[in-house]
Order: sequence, then structure tokens, then C-alpha cells
Amino acid sequence: MAVYVYTIVARTHPQRLDGLAGVGDPPTELRTVHAETLSAIVSDAPEGLRPKRRDLGAHQVVQERLMADGTVLPLQFGFTTTDDDAVRTVLEQRAEHLLERIQALEGCAEYNLKAAQDETALLRRILRESEEARRLNDEIRSGRGSPELPLALGELVAQEVRERENRAAEEIVESLRGFAREQRASQPRGDDFLNVSFLVDREEEKAFLAAEQDLAEELGSEYELRLRGPLAAYSFVQEAPWDS
Repeated sequence: MAVYVYTIVARTHPQRLDGLAGVGDPPTELRTVHAETLSAIVSDAPEGLRPKRRDLGAHQVVQERLMADGTVLPLQFGFTTTDDDAVRTVLEQRAEHLLERIQALEGCAEYNLKAAQDETALLRRILRESEEARRLNDEIRSGRGSPELPLALGELVAQEVRERENRAAEEIVESLRGFAREQRASQPRGDDFLNVSFLVDREEEKAFLAAEQDLAEELGSEYELRLRGPLAAYSFVQEAPWDS
């Protein structure tokens, strides 16, 4: 049967799994695969596994339990391989690289920050601050403008939105960068203009959280900052251990 891999830890990690269950319905039983310096937490891989809430939760709970006792190298939900021997081979062949990443993540947790801006307030500010946008808008409202003016205004506003959101994203990241070992940006989705993860040392967590709160207050109600964490450091694994 195929093997589902949850996370990789140093062999010296306590690896407390009591009371935990794996993904699947019924839940699979967790076990460890050991190599000389590393261990992987695995279970049998259920057939037809999908990212349902229960299974996503089970995957995350394994990470959280192990994070409480030491550093983990988390794999994304849904990773499977052929058998325990395949897992052990990777642990042995890539031991140096995996131990380096575990060391880089030691004592840290991931915090993910997403940011959005009130669209109506942003458009009002653009019309207030951009002379060209204001001129085009006034001509359109007067009814005397050409049919091309709405398109020209739309293009101008879209460009202004991109530039302002890019500046805001850079300023937000710069405000928090000093409290993190690393940061990784991901593609924003929906109304968000920022999706960034910070690798924060446990000793810096209080300062990081306070800085994020101060930033949210400084930006005001026109901005929505959504911070999640502490999380397993998925964004900082760099590559799946099974990649070449």
C-alpha cells in the first residue's frame, strides 16, 4: 500500500504520537520511519484522498503536536510515495540537505499575512489625488466627453490601483521584515494585494505580533490585515524532499 508522508524530523525529536490519528475515514494509524539521523511520520495512504476538512485538520494536528516538541519539516497535504523503504531511502540520501533545513527552521514558526484594501475608499482617494483621473471623471459626468473616456479612465485607475497596492505591499513587508529570519511572498488571490509568510523566531514572536498590530492601527480601517500563526513552516521548506 502507498504511504502518506506528514513531516520529517530529526531522529532525536521526541515524536510523541499518542492520541493522534492520521488522514482517512476511518483514520489511519500513524507510525515512524527511521534513518540514521532523521525520522518521517507516515501512515498508510487512503484511496481517493481529497482535501476535506477532517483530513486537512488531521494533517495539521500532526504538525502542531510535533512542533510543540521541536522543529518539523512539514510536507504539504496529500504527499504520498510507494512504501516505507522509499521514505527511508530519501531520508538517507538527502540527510545532509534535510538536516540543514531543519536547523534553519529551528526555534521558528511561520506567520502568514494577507492584506486587502477597501476598494471604494481606494477609488475615492485616486479621484481625489490624481488630477488626470479627476479630469476624465468630470468630463464623463458632464456628458460632453467622447465614448473612449470611460475606457481611458478605467485603464488609468487600474494602473493607479496596481501601483498603490504594490507600494503598500512593500511598505508592509518592510515594516515587519526586521522581526523575521526570512520572508516568502506568494501570489495574492481574490481582493488581496499581499500574501506573504514570515519565518519568526520564537524569541521575536511578541515583538512581531505587536509590530503587526501597530501597523494595522496605523493603516486604519481602509486596510484589512489577516494574520495566521503560529504555523508549521510550509513556506520555508524550499522544496519537497523527494524533488531532485
